Amino acid sequence: MTFPEVVCVLGIGRNYRDHAAELGNDAPERPMVFAKAPFRVTGEGDPIVLPACCETEQVDYEGELAVLLGRDTKDVALEDALSYVAGYAAANDITARWWQKHGSGGQFVRGKSFDSFCPIGPWRSAEEVSDPQALRIVTTLNGEVVQDGATADMIFSVREIIAHLSQDTTLPAGTVLLTGTPSGVGAGRTPPRFLRGGDSVEVSIAGVGTLCNPVQA
Repeated sequence: MTFPEVVCVLGIGRNYRDHAAELGNDAPERPMVFAKAPFRVTGEGDPIVLPACCETEQVDYEGELAVLLGRDTKDVALEDALSYVAGYAAANDITARWWQKHGSGGQFVRGKSFDSFCPIGPWRSAEEVSDPQALRIVTTLNGEVVQDGATADMIFSVREIIAHLSQDTTLPAGTVLLTGTPSGVGAGRTPPRFLRGGDSVEVSIAGVGTLCNPVQA
């Protein structure tokens, strides 16, 4: 099938309790929403480029399930939410941690929107994914498993995210929803392990696909 062009990227933060805990945060009571610049979307095999303005190691991986809306979406009932989905894909919500936490007044968008910071793909048609809450997400760094989670553990399901975000708000066709990452990110490891030039990071979602990107200094 033909998928719509990406026009908007919205992310859900701390949508797995174990990930919130590993960074010392409480689990949210409502979806924690941030924007990510849509013109930073790249694809399978494209390099993740470490920004020169990141003066310390801080660029992190976040393997997640991406959801692509296939038609304009507004005021959607929970039971109808998945009918608006055109496709699913593996995604990597690349994040510069200092810029996320300190470099932009507490707003996430800067630390998540440097060039190359949103690799996604390839897309799998929604009809081929029977249940978005029954998927395993595995992220590897240079072949080592660093994240191994399940979408069943999301605090807010794909249905709930779509219904919540569409309240009194039109989400246009081509909107991508990044649904959160499980534990195991570099910032949560001891010691922290951030991305370095020459690394290779892979996000694989069973039944959806595999996204692999080299890291470039």
